[in-house]
Amino acid sequence: MKIGIIGGTGFVGSYLLEALARDGHALRLLMRPGSEHKLPDLPALEAVPGDVADEAAIRACFEGCDAAVYLIGILREQPAHGITFDAMQRRGAERAIAAAEAAGAKRFLLMSANGIDAAATPYQTTKLAAEEALKASGLDWTIFRPSVIFGPPRGRMEFCTQLKRELIDSPMPAPLFYEGLLPTDAGAFELGPVHVEDVATAFAKSLAAPETIGQTLTLCGPDAWSWKQILSGIAAASGKKKLMLPAPVMFIGPVASVLGRFDWFPVTRDQLTMLLAGNTCVEDGFASLGITPRPFDPDSLAYLGSPA
Repeated sequence: MKIGIIGGTGFVGSYLLEALARDGHALRLLMRPGSEHKLPDLPALEAVPGDVADEAAIRACFEGCDAAVYLIGILREQPAHGITFDAMQRRGAERAIAAAEAAGAKRFLLMSANGIDAAATPYQTTKLAAEEALKASGLDWTIFRPSVIFGPPRGRMEFCTQLKRELIDSPMPAPLFYEGLLPTDAGAFELGPVHVEDVATAFAKSLAAPETIGQTLTLCGPDAWSWKQILSGIAAASGKKKLMLPAPVMFIGPVASVLGRFDWFPVTRDQLTMLLAGNTCVEDGFASLGITPRPFDPDSLAYLGSPA
């Protein structure tokens, strides 16, 4: 099968390219100029220069392909560089969907995110808009909604590495966020960390699983972990002990609203909103693909103890 991929030089993309190559697929990748160093040395990998604002490049990426994959997602906007939730997660996806249909690709896999039904932030609403555009198309689609994804970062942004750098390695106490006046549930909200290799395997396996067509698959690890447990696990894997203190969102939220636009500030107001809502799965999307996801444990976090 020939597969066109947008977002293949990112964190999940680097693992997905390897999984698809192992399955014998021919790959064509949309590559932003300047990202050549991120291309893996894989057989049958072709790169098309361009970005998600370039309709001609997207068409060239998907021309002659049997399937298309859209992986792009961002955590922060950089409007000065044209990087916004609307541009990357909605309009880019809509262009890709239209180009895949025009090119005659039958299959389309979309990276979405768990918990977006709340539609409480631009991140969530643009992900939902991309899902709706895909569902309205004539393509054989599968949507994936993973929780927070972790695993060896390979030089990319990754959940645990980012928390280690910004919170665990910091001399300041790590924040246990909570709402309300009393810190009785500080850091108690739960996430379902899922390993990047399991997410990549789910994408790859779905191409040979017609029963996943028209399905939205939520992807979480086997256990739910509180924010406090996650920080403790990252600290332990890093060989550190970390002081953690309750952090009231009623005070931190307004500060994050002002400073969250700067990369040096560790969290945006919208990220706080989504964190506090939790991010666990009700349904197990891995089960339909025969995948047993690996746990969030010391073995799977061992990369945090490796030299940067």
